[in-house]
Parts: sequence; C-alpha cells; structure tokens
Amino acid sequence: MALECLEIDSCVQEISPPRSIFFPKKTLKKQSLAQPVSKYTTTTRRAAAEAAVASSDDSSGANPHRRLITDLPPALVSEILHCLDPKDLGVVSCVSTLLHTLATNHFGWKNFYFDRWGPPSGPPTDSDPSSSSFWKDLFVDRETKSRCFMGRFNVDSLHGNTEAVRAVFLLQSAGLVFTGGYDSVVRMWDMEDGFLISASRPLGCTVRAIAADAGLLVVAGTGAFIHCWRAAAGHPRRFDITGFVGSAGGSNSELRLWGHEGPITCLGLDSARIFSGSWDMSIRVWDRASLKCLKTLRHMDWVWALVPRGSTVASTAGRDAYIWDIESGTLVNVVHDAHGSNSSALARSCSGDILFTGGEDGAIHMFEVGSQGSKEDIRKIATWKPHTGPISSLAFEFPWLVSSSSDGRLSLIDVRKLLRSEHRSKVYKQAANGVEPPQRMLHWPGSNLFSVAIGAHRIVCGGEDSVVRIWNFSQALDIEKRIQASRGIRLENRMRRRKVQIEMNSKSGRPDQSIVSSKKNQMSGSRKGI
Repeated sequence: MALECLEIDSCVQEISPPRSIFFPKKTLKKQSLAQPVSKYTTTTRRAAAEAAVASSDDSSGANPHRRLITDLPPALVSEILHCLDPKDLGVVSCVSTLLHTLATNHFGWKNFYFDRWGPPSGPPTDSDPSSSSFWKDLFVDRETKSRCFMGRFNVDSLHGNTEAVRAVFLLQSAGLVFTGGYDSVVRMWDMEDGFLISASRPLGCTVRAIAADAGLLVVAGTGAFIHCWRAAAGHPRRFDITGFVGSAGGSNSELRLWGHEGPITCLGLDSARIFSGSWDMSIRVWDRASLKCLKTLRHMDWVWALVPRGSTVASTAGRDAYIWDIESGTLVNVVHDAHGSNSSALARSCSGDILFTGGEDGAIHMFEVGSQGSKEDIRKIATWKPHTGPISSLAFEFPWLVSSSSDGRLSLIDVRKLLRSEHRSKVYKQAANGVEPPQRMLHWPGSNLFSVAIGAHRIVCGGEDSVVRIWNFSQALDIEKRIQASRGIRLENRMRRRKVQIEMNSKSGRPDQSIVSSKKNQMSGSRKGI
C-alpha cells in the first residue's frame, strides 16, 4: 500500500491510505516546512493524536471521500496506538466511540502496568478481571493511589524487638511485615493492625537481610548461612516460622543453605532462584527447587546490595555497581566509582532499566541502563543529596524512591519528572544543575536508620532504637478529598454571603464597601486589606 507523507506541527506523518488524511483547518497551525523533523516516536504520537481528532470532527460523514484514521483496520490502529504513552492513550480514548473501545481495551495498558509495578501481587481491587478494560482500570487506580505519599499520614510503632533492627521486609500480597536484627530473632507482624503474629527461635547470629514472596521466606546474616521457610499449605499466615530446622532433603518446611565464607549482607528472589551477597566478595545463585548453588559471581570487594530483575542481577561492591547476566554468569556492565566511598544501597525499577545507588557519602544516584552492554550504555541521570549521613537502604515503588540514613531521616523522591514512557528512551531530561531536591522528608529523631521498605501505601523502617515504625498513607487521598470538599463549601458560602451583601447594598443605595476599600488602597499604594 502506498504511503503519503504530510508535514504538520514540525513532524512528518506516515499515514495510509493513498489519499491524504483530511485535517480540519481549526486543528492545524501554520508551520514553516523548513523546520526540523522530530523523532519517530514523537512523530507517530502526534500523527495518531491529530488523526484521531480529525476523525472525531468529521464523524458526521459530510464528505464520503475523506479518509480518516478510523477507516483503517482496527489491528493497524491498535499498532499506531502502541506508540502512545499512557496520558496520550487516555486522551485518544475520549475522541470517538471507536477509538474509545480500541484505546480502552488496548494491550499497552498491561505493558505500562508491568513496566512500573510488575505483576499484580496485592489484594483484589474493584476492577473486574473479566472486563476488557481491566488493565486500564488497574493502571489508573494504581497511578492515582501513588499520589498518597504526598498526603497526610499516621505513624504506627511496633514494639517487640529487644535490640536494633537491621532488616525489614514488606510482603504486600500477604499483608505481612518481617523484621530481624541484633537479637537474632525473625518476627512476623500484621501489616494492617500492627500486632505481632509470631517469632522464630534465635538463629544464633545477627539478621542482616530478609526477602520473601508467596512461596518462600529467606533470612541471612553474620552466620554465613541462609535460613529458609517454605510456605505452609493451609496456614492462615502462609509461613510457620516457629518450627525446627530440617534437612534440605527432608519434608520439613524449614531449612538452611551453606556455602558463603563470610557474613551475608543482602538477599533476593525470583521465580526460580535465590540470590545471596556476602562480605566474602561473592554473590551465589541458588536453585529454589534443588537448593543447590548454580553459580558464584566474584567481585573485587565486599558485596553490599543486590537486586535481580529479569535475566540480570545488579549489585554493589566497594565503590562500584555491577550488572551480571544470570544465565551465563558474565559481567554485563559496571559503573566504576559510583560513590566516593562504599556503595551501600541499591534499588531498581521493575523493568530493570533504571538503577538507583546510595552511598556512605550521603548521595543517591540514578542511572539509565541500556541493553547493549557497553560502557556508554549506562548514563547518570540525576543525583540527590538529601541526607547528612551515610545511606543505609533504598526502596523503590514507582514513582517513589525512599532512602534511609544514619541521620535519622527518610527521604521521598518522585522520579516521574525525570522519566518518560517512550519506547526508545526512558529519560525525560537530565538534571540541569546535577542535584535534585527530594519531594518530602520524614524524620525519626535520635536514631540511626538501617533498613526501609515501601508498598501498600506504607513505608516501613527499622533502626537502632529497636522500634519498627510504619508510616501509613492509606487514608491520605480520602482526607484530601474531604479537605477539598470542605474548602469548596466554605468558598460557596462566602460567595453566597457576598452576593447577598451586594444585593442589600444596591437596594439601600450604598456602594459595596470592599470595592471602595480596594479603590482607596490603589490610590494610596497600600496593599493592606487586599
């Protein structure tokens, strides 16, 4: 099929069929044909959006020979819509009935959701899974709720640990919080009510790392072993952490893995593997089914943090950050001297293309990671310095990055302004001055903070004072709605009183006092009373 190019709004549009698409004059702006051509993604996005508007304006069919985007096969229109980001796709869905159906049911919503938050793991939402608009509804709901972290909150304190808390983990899908620390006991808490569910027997070492999913709970620490609990079938709280140690080949749900030669500082899980990083300068990759060590990834310094995503695992050791291919065990990329001192914390987006590092120098760096494996394939996008002490932990749930520090504070950073959803590049812009401010700071005076987790409208943190605190933002949006409604009522009442006062003054022949006062202030130059 022949293609015709029409240059509009500084971009070239490739649109079929052979006759050029009609755009009403009111939707076009006069542009010079000598202007440069924009990128492909921007071109296609504008072409699709403008063609959609044209199809809406001419839906009456006054001229049967005009060819519109809605005349194309639905499959082709769907491919065009695939070039749009969530905001533009939502706009297109409001243009016409046909485009509303195609845009609302578009498979892109599922991709948008998975890129940001991964597979849904929380409790059921109000969306109907059988509905054709399920993924759009799920995306919009999650995007709306992500705004809660700028709202009001309440703080719950969990008392039960007898010494400093070194590790916390939030299992959102089960509504559970796991904690561990210097007292060598793993505790399981109810996320909603904050009460202690159960506690393990002492493991004999400081607990420094915890990871969990629907089928497995793993903890590790200075004992150089990984302690595992398998999910217990039919158990009301999924894990029974009060049992006794069994052998790896036995039927018990509790077991240990040995192999490291030094304290274990970090853990990670995916659907098939267990990852552990240690001060023995290695990461070990374990098979979840056979419980055997599959690979050992050797570093040049102590391993501080790791995050597996897809086919790669990112890690920090010494001052550097690494990205490894899991299957081959080869080093894909490395960021040398990411920090002036140890790179002590690490976080990563669900898609794996955005990497965050935190260091003992108090700085947080954001990197864009490509897929080519070259040195130029990692770019530093932004830097934050929200803390006066070393960064101890990072946690990320789109779009919020949370950091904890020895200065007793948490920083909340919204990365939306630094990202865009185009397929070729996720970077929106680079920080102009190199340092970005955090959006919010939460204070925990008088205590070093060691670990932080985010999810389910909550931030969980543990520190030196042995108290686990949960910042609960679950009511923030409802509170904001009530505040806005109250402001609207007050404004309406003021306008009503103002109208009555004006009517009374007009009947009595007296001028409106507020207008007279305003004129006097303008004459005198005084701003008092305005």
